[in-house]
Amino acid sequence: MSYIDGFVLAVPTANKDKFIKHANEGDSVFMEFGALRVVECWGDDVPKGEQTDFFRSVKAEQDETVVFSWIEWPDKATRDAGMKKMMEDPRMSPEINPMPFDGKRMIYGGFVPIVELKK
Repeated sequence: MSYIDGFVLAVPTANKDKFIKHANEGDSVFMEFGALRVVECWGDDVPKGEQTDFFRSVKAEQDETVVFSWIEWPDKATRDAGMKKMMEDPRMSPEINPMPFDGKRMIYGGFVPIVELKK
């Protein structure tokens, strides 16, 4: 089974086009380094919870939209090697591809799939 990196972040709603540009440039590098698929999802039907929710998880402000993203890798070894290359690649530097959001509020992690249903 594959390996998944998941991300949740708050993007200023006014920066949607900048985020798409940033994602297109950065995500193509993930693909070059072995990712099978990268998906960026702009919040559309994201409810506010009573105790916790996506907004609170990233301290989203009123003028920000929650983005949920994931990268699918063939396995953890490919992911580890790909992420190492990403950190060293100048195309991912803030000077070349600046983040149009506060990266300090992004949450992320690597996940091992344990159930997968397909048609």
